[in-house]
Amino acid sequence: MEHAEDMASLSEFDSLAGSIPATKVEITVSCRNLLDKDMFSKSDPLCVMYTQGMENKQWREFGRTEVIDNTLNPDFVRKFIVDYFFEEKQNLRFDLYDVDSKSPDLSKHDFLGQAFCTLGEIVGSSGSRLEKPLTIGAFSLNSRTGKPMPAVSNGGVPGKKCGTIILSAEELSNCRDVATMQFCANKLDKKDFFGKSDPFLVFYRSNEDGTFTICHKTEVMKNTLNPVWQTFSIPVRALCNGDYDRTIKVEVYDWDRDGSHDFIGEFTTSYRELARGQSQFNIYEVINPKKKMKKKKYVNSGTVTLLSFAVESECTFLDYIKGGTQINFTVAIDFTASNGNPSQSTSLHYMSPYQLNAYALALTAVGEIIQHYDSDKMFPALGFGAKLPPDGRVSHEFPLNGNQENPSCCGIDGILEAYHRSLRTVQLYGPTNFAPVVTHVARNAAAVQDGSQYSVLLIITDGVISDMAQTKEAIVNAAKLPMSIIIIGVGQAEFDAMVELDGDDIRISSRGKLAERDIVQFVPFRDYVDRTGNHVLSMARLARDVLAEIPDQLVSYMKAQGIRPRPPPGPPAGSPPQSPAATPPASPLHTHI
Repeated sequence: MEHAEDMASLSEFDSLAGSIPATKVEITVSCRNLLDKDMFSKSDPLCVMYTQGMENKQWREFGRTEVIDNTLNPDFVRKFIVDYFFEEKQNLRFDLYDVDSKSPDLSKHDFLGQAFCTLGEIVGSSGSRLEKPLTIGAFSLNSRTGKPMPAVSNGGVPGKKCGTIILSAEELSNCRDVATMQFCANKLDKKDFFGKSDPFLVFYRSNEDGTFTICHKTEVMKNTLNPVWQTFSIPVRALCNGDYDRTIKVEVYDWDRDGSHDFIGEFTTSYRELARGQSQFNIYEVINPKKKMKKKKYVNSGTVTLLSFAVESECTFLDYIKGGTQINFTVAIDFTASNGNPSQSTSLHYMSPYQLNAYALALTAVGEIIQHYDSDKMFPALGFGAKLPPDGRVSHEFPLNGNQENPSCCGIDGILEAYHRSLRTVQLYGPTNFAPVVTHVARNAAAVQDGSQYSVLLIITDGVISDMAQTKEAIVNAAKLPMSIIIIGVGQAEFDAMVELDGDDIRISSRGKLAERDIVQFVPFRDYVDRTGNHVLSMARLARDVLAEIPDQLVSYMKAQGIRPRPPPGPPAGSPPQSPAATPPASPLHTHI
């Protein structure tokens, strides 16, 4: 979920069928007077937002902010963008943690407190700004498993107040423009006793009530009074919510390791002014009001200059689909012996005359949605981890339909038929190797990289992966291709390795090489069945959660390659239908959302 580095998006609410969101709302989080858990410095806070399902009332993680080092009063830059349903009670929970390591496992970090509210509470508050006390409850929930885990640590007392959370909401405009800009500064004030300054910029957009909301921070430039910051991109709606004359405030700071950054000065501008580009109008005096009041001869604390400005419309997943991009869907099913004998009811592969097994349910839930994005409805279906007739050789890449030349099946029903037939002919064996099927799909994806096709591999498995190193290498290599991987874990095994492959919090790497994109989404099937493991709670929710990252992953590939979507086809009357593709790159895009 690379797109999440800037914003956590996509609705996670269990809504009534046919319910349409009234609008999208951006939630900004700040905290004051958090607990100090670190011995020699302040806490390093992270905020995790959860939403509650309407039917099963389970809390599920929606997204996380960035970690801010060494502060008890964080103003988080990363926002939560949610669909707002006027007619629904949308329960939210915010958990604060002091992050002590790079582990994505929240139980390994100090719990700082939590607060509950509804989206309606935030939106309905004065100025759409809600303050609530943070308290340490008796328990929190593991973000991955949903199971209770201790939330009180280091002698915490349940119910104890431990700071304040400030939540503000703003309705997003429909503006799809993205602004890309670069700044430099000259002769900034020297703040460090033994050096110069380590300056960075903080951008704020103004609100209707006169307050300001943080929307971007630049990187820190070390030991210079004349920094040139890197080019950055930001949605126009985040910068000014589509109001070109809205005030944008920019503060200049000198970075300090202990978090007590020194204020150098500030200036204001607007989107309309910035859009003029590099000119005399976009050279700004940095003013420190306190110094200006004290010193009669004070002129400024330096200047900041806009070096470049460009804007372009953000392309969406639907833009590419409308332009003819086809989704190539491939299924890979685990036939290892750990699934149990298919003839016995305890097996995950058991074919009951009364209900589908977990493999068939997962395949059907995902396939019935994704099939609509593939025009020919012919889906390759592979198996791995079985001994094949007649010689009993073990294969980790065999066609379920028995056709080595063409493993494609007609529709989801065709895959299910080939799956059931394979269960009757192959011998479940092992080990659990993913790399061969990942490489198989990667070969096909590599053959067409003009944006006309995008491959999605669905792996359904029950076991602990055996070829982790090879799989990580295959995924890192596949990350530069038009391809995504979905993993659904069935059964009760520990899926720690799958979470690592997911790469939401820590991007996977192999042999020192980092994956260019996050292309893996993992979901445990057991989260969608009741406690008996029999009754399925929501296959629609499973499909939604599994497919949630595909749109952003597709768009991230297209942007990285500079591929723009083609306009929707409109062939002349009487002409044969065409299969339009995305437009090959004319020049690299500069937009990285």
